[in-house]
Amino acid sequence: MKFGVLGPLTVAGPEGEVRLRGEHQRALLAMLLFHANRPVTTDLLVGALWPELPPKSYASNLHTYVSRLRVRLPGVRIDLAGRGYRLQVATEDVDLLVFREAAAAGRSAARAGQPEKAATFFRKALAQWRGHPLTDMHVPVLDAELGRLESERMAVFEDCVDAELAAGRHAEVAAELQAALAENPLRERLAGQLMLALQHSGRQAEALEVYRNTRATLIDELGVEPGTALRRLHTSMLQGDGDDAPLPRPTWPICQLPAVAADFSGREQQLAEVTGLLNPGGHGVPVVVLSGEPGAGKTSLSIGAAHQVRSVFPDGQLFVPLSGVDSPRDTGAVLADLLRGLGVSGPAIPDDLQARAATYRGMLTDRKVLVVLDDAADPAQVRPLLPGTPGCAVLITSRKRLSGLAGASRLTVGPLTGDEALRLLERLVGRARVSAERADAVRIADACGNLPLALRIAGTRLALRPNLRLGLLADRLEDEGRRLDELEVSDLQVRASLTLSYAALEKTSQVALRRLGLINTVDLPEWRITTLLDTHPAEGVVEDLVESGLLEPTGTDETGEPRYRLHDLVRVFALERARMEDSARERYTGARTIIDAIIGIADVAARKLPWTIPLPRLHGPIPTQPLAPELVERLTANPEAWFAAERANLLNGIPKMTALGWHTDSILLMDRLSVYLWAEGLYADMRVAYQSIADAADKQNPRVAARARSVLALLWHARGQYEKAVDEYRTCAVELAELGEDEALAWVRTNLAACLIAVGKSDESIELTTAAWQELRDDPFAGGSVLRTQIAALNRLGRTEESAGFEAEALDLAKSFGEPRQLAMALHDKAWGCVLGEGNLEKAHELAQEAITLLRSVGSRSSLAKALRTMGAVLAGLGKREESVRAFREARDIARELTERPRELSCTRAIAAAWIGDGRAGEAITVLSECLETYREMGSTSATTITLNLLAAAYDSQNDVVAAKEARAEAERLGDPRDTNTAILLKLLLNLTFATP
Repeated sequence: MKFGVLGPLTVAGPEGEVRLRGEHQRALLAMLLFHANRPVTTDLLVGALWPELPPKSYASNLHTYVSRLRVRLPGVRIDLAGRGYRLQVATEDVDLLVFREAAAAGRSAARAGQPEKAATFFRKALAQWRGHPLTDMHVPVLDAELGRLESERMAVFEDCVDAELAAGRHAEVAAELQAALAENPLRERLAGQLMLALQHSGRQAEALEVYRNTRATLIDELGVEPGTALRRLHTSMLQGDGDDAPLPRPTWPICQLPAVAADFSGREQQLAEVTGLLNPGGHGVPVVVLSGEPGAGKTSLSIGAAHQVRSVFPDGQLFVPLSGVDSPRDTGAVLADLLRGLGVSGPAIPDDLQARAATYRGMLTDRKVLVVLDDAADPAQVRPLLPGTPGCAVLITSRKRLSGLAGASRLTVGPLTGDEALRLLERLVGRARVSAERADAVRIADACGNLPLALRIAGTRLALRPNLRLGLLADRLEDEGRRLDELEVSDLQVRASLTLSYAALEKTSQVALRRLGLINTVDLPEWRITTLLDTHPAEGVVEDLVESGLLEPTGTDETGEPRYRLHDLVRVFALERARMEDSARERYTGARTIIDAIIGIADVAARKLPWTIPLPRLHGPIPTQPLAPELVERLTANPEAWFAAERANLLNGIPKMTALGWHTDSILLMDRLSVYLWAEGLYADMRVAYQSIADAADKQNPRVAARARSVLALLWHARGQYEKAVDEYRTCAVELAELGEDEALAWVRTNLAACLIAVGKSDESIELTTAAWQELRDDPFAGGSVLRTQIAALNRLGRTEESAGFEAEALDLAKSFGEPRQLAMALHDKAWGCVLGEGNLEKAHELAQEAITLLRSVGSRSSLAKALRTMGAVLAGLGKREESVRAFREARDIARELTERPRELSCTRAIAAAWIGDGRAGEAITVLSECLETYREMGSTSATTITLNLLAAAYDSQNDVVAAKEARAEAERLGDPRDTNTAILLKLLLNLTFATP
């Protein structure tokens, strides 16, 4: 497929032109083509598609446009690349790429003294142009790029003319040059080329007339005389020297850039962003500031980007070290060095700083020069070094953001990605060595925080010692106490680099940084930072840390609180400084303040959430809240948002708290966080955190350990690990009884009762719930949970009349309680009771639908999955197969997301049963057999019985009489004849196995 942008946008496939529908799709393709084979960020694409104001759903809209473009362009790769997309195409398939490749080949041939070959390449490049680029559309974000491209085309044309003249084709290019000069009367190089072409075609008078006209135009339009080169050519013609050389080029370009580091790798996305921002197509001088933490690789990135845009700045690239970290260079001395590099002799360099700056700007007037200012100290050091005319650009690196530099574009240079970090290690150590110990290489990268300086030090140490195992260095780096000692080789030191930035901070900011090291968190809301300062004034501290590059803004969280990232190596350094400069009491007070604040906020947030977790409610004293009430209220205005924003920090903090012996604090915090986690189905988070609490408190705090293990039992229960859950429930019940934890004991009995139903021990369930009811009946939520468990147990025992009485009681309790989830589950139980007791499927359908509607409105996904599963069974009984399967599928998908394995299995089993009716019995047998194996592992007798009977139905449809008989015989052996619940559910599911009439 061929693409054209050098004129109207065109797409040509094997069968002719491909027309794209809509301006958004065309703009998207244009952006991808102009950045072909390079990543284009989502921000750039959104700016192209919606120049004024993007819609709220811009992300999904952009994804839709990309998907549609892929469909319209079969065989063309549009890949996800970082935070954007990349169009992968061959050079010969895009006219812009052909143009640039041919132009580069032409220049190479010209430098090699092959003018005819050069002219051929240049003509091929120019032949790609069909008019102004994208002449049939307007993409504002490409305006600067299009302007630069037009200039690029004219430069290629002039290079082509030089080659043609050198090949002796003076007469052939004269007319072409006259037309070009008419369109561009201020281009002196064109005028000189036309003068040479005319002179060597025997038209000297006309050549001199070209000079007179050009001089008059320059004076009228710009008020300047022609440049030295054109005047010299004019003089040569007047004197009859017969000089047949092309018009001399100026003494520029100047390139002062250091070489790109041999181990420089990655950063493709940021390179694309930097080079895009440096585009000089606008009216001003682009200024780009690369800031970031020490050792992030700002200088390497700037040098790499500068080399990539050398062709955009043909007059030169200046590189100026400013030494801003330790001893900032005097700006006057820097200007003197620059002027000498630009050819200004010593006596001609003014003494006054402003005069030097004016001379420097004058030297760069109307030139295309990139100025790279490395390691700037502050805006004042930079301002006199900025060029004054469009065409130039400035790239600045600094540990500070240089916020006072008006009009600058700012990019934060952070750590490398995981893959980029490994590629850097491969370059330093060797691919074979990294591949052989890849897991340890990942550990090294993680310990270095993917920071280039640290990785380079680690890689250099490994390179110096070829026999050193990567695992040994990884072990040393993972010891935070010696990490900074290990990251030192020759003059490269992470500690020294961080010390310079630390020393430049205000004293209060140094205190804040040290205390940030104590709380061992890298993702921070602003309130945490200011709270740590206690009696110290907090004004300007965050700004100072951000400006220094030691703290990186990462946006605003769901509560509206600004958030920041502290690099792990900065945190280790901060902890080291805290141990050196602060007393043990100061360190304890700082950490304790944060823990108390977090527990207090979590308590307020949890109490604002609906209670859905089958555990004791929040009781007991909590630490005194050190934060102002108005701040706590603001943070918890949306409790779900606060928990979502802080979830990772809170979970990371639990094992750190238990390591300090703060077991009670850890379970206070985790119990409150779990109110949110349970409702969201984030069971894995709960399991890891409670396991760490149970392990740490096992011997030292039995009360905390028993409470933690009771939650672990609940989580194993939810995942279908029934035998493990039953054992742990029983152990916890004994411990809690001995400890006098009556409410927790009652909940363990209730949850154990529910678990025993699954393994066919419903008689014991009745006994347990009867005992639990005495403790929990005054709590409407707890009482409802006990009643639901009793109802389920009675149904398994065939005591449906008794369960109907409990269903009515549970529904009355839920209505009086007024909590939507509780009411929905009571309606659900009543619906299933209608199925079991009366066989009234229509009434059951009505009640189940009411429950589902309620649950959708309050977002209780686990309960919704349960209700949908029941609805699926009811619909199967009503003969509505398609609707039934839809309900089972939705329930299965929710259960799968929540990792609720038992419910996922039961829904999968129902869907497989429907396949039998669809004539897909072979597929159904495979899935049902897998379900059967899992149910056997779980020890769920009723589920095993149902699955065996469904398998028998599948074998029947394949006329496998023997297999069907064996499955039914095993089901008969396992089944409980009292179990009305299992019998009715099986009957409903068997309806799905019949083909639709």
